[in-house]
Amino acid sequence: MGDPDHSKRNTKDMEEQDSEMRDFSEDEENLIARMFRLVGERWSLIAGRIPGRTAEEIEKYWTSKHGSSSAASTKS
Repeated sequence: MGDPDHSKRNTKDMEEQDSEMRDFSEDEENLIARMFRLVGERWSLIAGRIPGRTAEEIEKYWTSKHGSSSAASTKS
């Protein structure tokens, strides 16, 4: 017999992988960049403007494209 908790974990892992595999559109990338300049590292606020995206996805995207989020937020 299968472990019901195990299947729940597998489903959640697959959903997380699916969301991570979805590429960001050019519009999403532009919006993230504009919002980051306005509000900084407030990932949940940025995610609220992009349907279907989580704060974690956006933060991972940003740090993968721009390195450390704190380094990218330096002001001139």
